[in-house]
Amino acid sequence: MEDQSRRKFLQNAGMASLASVTGAAAGPERTKELFIHHVFFYLKEPNNAQHEAQLLEGLYKLAKIPEIQYVHIGKPAVTNRPDLVKDYTVSWMCFFKNIIEEEIYQTHPIHVDFMRDYAHLWEKMVVYDSIGPKNVG
Repeated sequence: MEDQSRRKFLQNAGMASLASVTGAAAGPERTKELFIHHVFFYLKEPNNAQHEAQLLEGLYKLAKIPEIQYVHIGKPAVTNRPDLVKDYTVSWMCFFKNIIEEEIYQTHPIHVDFMRDYAHLWEKMVVYDSIGPKNVG
């Protein structure tokens, strides 16, 4: 499938799945819980400053997706505890009002472009998604 038609297919598929969760099908649990999407990127060449800069460039583009409420881009902190995992290169954490907003993000053209244009840089990525009440404490 050529890139343009594949992209159009992914966008249409995303909009179709989004349509299936809107309105009554969305349910209160899909609209009221804060959604956090946290991704850890492991670059193929972790010491390659140019590749890291390219990934950061892509993440800053990704941060422009309007459904994102808050973004944090980070690197492993210089703290030393035996329980810390510090083997990743860059982390990406973003907050959404709810899972529906995150599903819109997943099929947004900027996200589709990000995956196409920057995936060659990492050997793996680990994703943690979590939900919870908007107000705790």
